[in-house]
Formats: sequence, C-alpha cells, structure tokens
Amino acid sequence: MNQILNTGSNNNMQGRQTETLLNGYNNKNNKKEKNKNKNSMNMQIKRSSGPASISSVTKFFAVAIIIFGIFMIGTGSYSMYKNVSSQNAVQPTINVIQASAGELSIQINSNKALSKITYNWNNDSATEIQTNGRNSIEQNIAIPSGTNTLNIYVSDENGQEARYQQQYTAQGSINIQFESQTDGTVKVMVDAQEQLAYMTYRWDDEEEQRVDINDTSIEQDIQVPSTGMHTLTVNVVDQNNRTETKQQEVQGTVVPEVEVTTDGSSHFIIHAKDETGLAEVRFIINETGKYKLELDGRTDFEYQYELEPGENRLEVIVYNQDGQSTTKKVKVNMPEQ
Repeated sequence: MNQILNTGSNNNMQGRQTETLLNGYNNKNNKKEKNKNKNSMNMQIKRSSGPASISSVTKFFAVAIIIFGIFMIGTGSYSMYKNVSSQNAVQPTINVIQASAGELSIQINSNKALSKITYNWNNDSATEIQTNGRNSIEQNIAIPSGTNTLNIYVSDENGQEARYQQQYTAQGSINIQFESQTDGTVKVMVDAQEQLAYMTYRWDDEEEQRVDINDTSIEQDIQVPSTGMHTLTVNVVDQNNRTETKQQEVQGTVVPEVEVTTDGSSHFIIHAKDETGLAEVRFIINETGKYKLELDGRTDFEYQYELEPGENRLEVIVYNQDGQSTTKKVKVNMPEQ
C-alpha cells in the first residue's frame, strides 16, 4: 500500500518536473517570439527613418522649390513684359498748321489705330472726326472770326491719349459787333482785314435789307421795331466771298417822336410825342446855349424858342420815361433886322 502511494507520489513529482520543463520551454519560446516581434518593429522603425525616407522628403522640397522658382520667374517676366510694353507705348502726335487765311489743318499720327478724335472752339460742343481705324488723320477746319481757343482730344486703341490747346485769330476774318443805343437803334460795327463787299440785315423773318460797303469797315445804325423781343440777323460778305453771320436778340422799344420847324418868321417850334410818357427835352442853340425842360410824363409837348439874327443851329434831344431818346438837328438863317 505504501509502496503504491509512494509510487504515485513519485509519479506526481515527475509530472510536475515535466510540467515545469514544458513551462520553461514555452516561456523561453514566448520570450524569443517577443524579442523577434520587438526586433521586427525596430527594423520597421529603422527602415522608415532610413535613407529612403530622407530622400523622399528631399525630393518633395526640391519640387516645391522648383515650382516656386517657376512662379517667381513667370511673375518677373510678366512684369518685365509690362514694363517693356509700357515703354513701347507711344502717345499719338497732334500737329496744327495754318492751311489758309481762315483755315487750320489738323494732322494726327499714331503707331496704333486711332479710336477717337474730337475738337471744339472755346467751350462749344465737341465735333468728332471719324477715324475708321486709321493711324493717320488730316482734316481742315475753319477758324471762327475773332480770337478763339482750339481744343483737340485724341486716343488710340491702347488707350494712349493726347491733348492740344492753342489760341488762334482768323487772318482776314470778319468781325461783327452790336451796340444798343438809347435812340431805339442798334449800331452794327463791322471790320475786316480784307475788303468788304456788302452787308445784309433783317429783323425776325422780315425781308433782308442790303448795304454796299466797298471798304474794310462800316458802322450802320438800324432802327429797332416796336416793343417786344426781336432777332436781328446780319450777314457780311468780303471780296473773296467769305461770309460771316451774327444774330442778336434785341428788346424792342418805343422812341419819342420829335419834329422841329419854324413859324416862318422868328421862332423854332419843337413838337414831341411819346405814348409811354415824355421825361425831358434838352436843346442846344449854336453850340453854346444849353437848356433842359422837365416834362413829368406828359405824352405831348410843344415849345417855341426865339431865333436870333444870322445863322441859328438847333439840336434837340427828347427822352421818354424808358430812357429812349430821339435827336433832331435843324439849321435856320435869320435875316438881319
């Protein structure tokens, strides 16, 4: 019995020893496996941080630097192109020469197609010259009478602009001036460097009146129609058939009516009328005796003045309440007593 038990105990010990050996072997194998996995991971880490990885990073930065360099070179080239283009852009040129006594020749040139040309005198509205895509334009324009400022604007298809401004006086031009007078007339004053042939004038749409001149200047008094606004049109033609026209609106007025007579013996008789009312009468005898009579708005007036022996020269000026006036001059010889 004891022998059997002992035998079992030995067997158990042998089993435990065998188990211990197996466990040790397994542990040893597990350690080896762990070490193997650890070594494998280390190898992977070493591979990932090795020369191949550094090469990839280097290539990436090299490509980035190349792309950046290309961009910078392109930007610089474009800037240089813009600078060169800007330097090569030339403004159009404008030349103006005297073509004749009353004309200028506008000459415009550009290295690009012209897109717009306009000109005007003083502050008048601009006149456009058609370019039709041409690089060179020449056109004659008339110089207005008197002294005027010419303004020219030019642009080409690239947006290059040029401007010109110069004052000109027409050679041989015809100058027309108007001056309103208190006697109900308009004085027309004309002068020119060339011989004038004739002048015509009309009020509103009435028939023209002609005045021959045959001189380089003329002054003409033209009676203004009755009350209201009227348009005076004057045309002047010189010997070269150059014509100048001028218009002006004039306020029509009523002027006093004056009549100066003698009674056939010893007196001047002054008779004045005006529908707006007479203001005063002034008269001068023989350039020395000066008299003035206040009329206070009366519409009809008569006055007598005694003549002296010998020559009597009388000048009478009658004013109405609108400030309009009429002048009459009379000369009478009075026999000696």
